[in-house]
Amino acid sequence: MSDRTPAGQFLDAAIDLLRRIRDEEAGPIEAAGTLIADTVAAGGRLFAFGAGHSSLAAQDVVYRAGGLALMNLLPVPGMVGVDVMPATLGSALERVDGLATVVLETSPLRAGDTLVIVSLSGRNALPVEMAMKARELGVRVIGVTSVAYATRTTSRHSSGTYLKDHCDLVLDSRIAVGDAELTLDNVPAPFAPASTVVTSALLQAVMATAAATLAGRGVEPPLLRSGNVDGGHEWNARVLEQYGDRIFYQR
Repeated sequence: MSDRTPAGQFLDAAIDLLRRIRDEEAGPIEAAGTLIADTVAAGGRLFAFGAGHSSLAAQDVVYRAGGLALMNLLPVPGMVGVDVMPATLGSALERVDGLATVVLETSPLRAGDTLVIVSLSGRNALPVEMAMKARELGVRVIGVTSVAYATRTTSRHSSGTYLKDHCDLVLDSRIAVGDAELTLDNVPAPFAPASTVVTSALLQAVMATAAATLAGRGVEPPLLRSGNVDGGHEWNARVLEQYGDRIFYQR
């Protein structure tokens, strides 16, 4: 019997979305995990970027217990998280033309690397330009977005395109436009966003695929362990030293 409380309805909606991406995004998840494994095996580096709340899923795969040590966060001043003041500045910066180009030109990204770009709407100038410029540099791009936005919103990039149009691979989060799962007659706006839950799960599924793919090729995946288990710090110190030239968050 389903739980009809708001909490139960939200959890049911999130579970339904997770089932959808399990069933409908299995192919793209496998392809993205394989691309990341290929990058690791070939000596490339891994980066993730997300703006505002989309940065939460990107941060979740960086320096993460049980995650790949080689995943680096690509920082954009004022864009990573919602700690910038005022918070609305981050939304404004995401619409600025040219910012992504400057960021990439001063970043360690190079040909042969892979960049994961997380943007729920995929409509703003920053993620679109970042994907376009990264591919010009020879970087493979994995986009994590809700494809539905491309049919129900207007692009804010001068090209009229969306993030999904400039990626080697696209993971569709299946999140509805507006990112709110619940409505009530006495509440004037939709509420209860699920994009963070779903996008984080999508990326962790990709990382799991990458780790298993590397192991299947006889390559030990460069995984981190929790620092709160015995031996965790020693394990991580070995991995960080071994792959130090491809890890940028410890510099």
